[in-house]
Amino acid sequence: MNYLFVLMMFIIAMLMGWFILPQILLIAYRKRLFDIVDNRKVHVGIIPRLGGISFAPTQCCLIVLSIFFMRKLGLYYFDALKMISLFLLLICGMVLLFLVGIKDDLIGVNYRWKFVMQLVAASLFPLSNLWINNLYGIMGINALSPWIGMPMTVFLIVFIINAINLIDGIDGLCSGLAIIGCFVLGTLFISGGAWLHAVFAFITAGVLLPFFYYNVFGISKSRHRIFMGDAGSLTLGLSLSFLVISSSMYNPAIMPPSHGAIVIAFATLIVPMFDVLRVVLVRLHLHRPIFKPDCSHIHHKLLKMGFSHRNAMVLILSMVLVFNILNIITVRYFSNSLVLCMDIIIWSAFHLWLFVIKNLQSKQKISKQLKEKSI
Repeated sequence: MNYLFVLMMFIIAMLMGWFILPQILLIAYRKRLFDIVDNRKVHVGIIPRLGGISFAPTQCCLIVLSIFFMRKLGLYYFDALKMISLFLLLICGMVLLFLVGIKDDLIGVNYRWKFVMQLVAASLFPLSNLWINNLYGIMGINALSPWIGMPMTVFLIVFIINAINLIDGIDGLCSGLAIIGCFVLGTLFISGGAWLHAVFAFITAGVLLPFFYYNVFGISKSRHRIFMGDAGSLTLGLSLSFLVISSSMYNPAIMPPSHGAIVIAFATLIVPMFDVLRVVLVRLHLHRPIFKPDCSHIHHKLLKMGFSHRNAMVLILSMVLVFNILNIITVRYFSNSLVLCMDIIIWSAFHLWLFVIKNLQSKQKISKQLKEKSI
């Protein structure tokens, strides 16, 4: 029955997404609510950016119904007070970021204000007793004090939210990454018997699938294409933070502890997190403002090298799958610290490959220009 319930909520979330997105498109075109084209955007033409409006309401509505029915039908026994408090505070955080995101999509919001609201939303997690309390041997550290774990969790959530927001640069990338992460984490929750968390993961994946279709395969001229916008990326970042921290936290009340939980959980977010970290380090090295947007993210690099939007998306999502599969397998044989080092080496090797290819392309371009001049 638990498996059937998870499948049913997943299907309902998909159906709600298929129903809501055409309504959003209709309103956006009638009211002319389009994404503004600038020097950082990689699209042309008028395309709405309000697709993310369908995420949070669907997630909140279905998880509340899931808590009620799972408790009522006796499908999953849990501490009602603790679990309801946990998800209520998650919903509060999602509502805050949802409102900020809508305002940013429509008229724009100062980045300081967005950062403050992200801090507020992230601070709700430790209040619900959800925080990183164990590093499972990474750098020789195991149990963490609340004085360290709670602030670190807030920082990590804000970091993840911004990483997800910044990776949303080409069609299907952010939503595809989140879908993969939700399926992986949802499966982990099912294997650990954390059915309510599994339901939330599959609800999130379900509502993302229709958006992925409209975003990647929608046709602009037919008015069937839409972008996510901040209302989607901010709440999606918070949702993934909730799932990742719930999976990696040492909490036998949710699911049985596993020494590899933290590296398996964070494998779903390695690409956006490592990409933001790389960009920040490069900006610091070049003495540039770290909060000033530019075109140095991984998808921008691939586009400059000649990759199409679709090929760049497939390549990055393939990397996400590789990190997930690799961490799930290797954590059985190696320590968490060693697995993390392997992830860093693979990520660095990938960027070294991009650097070599880019230099070869530059040399070929210069050689071609010299030949043309000599002719």
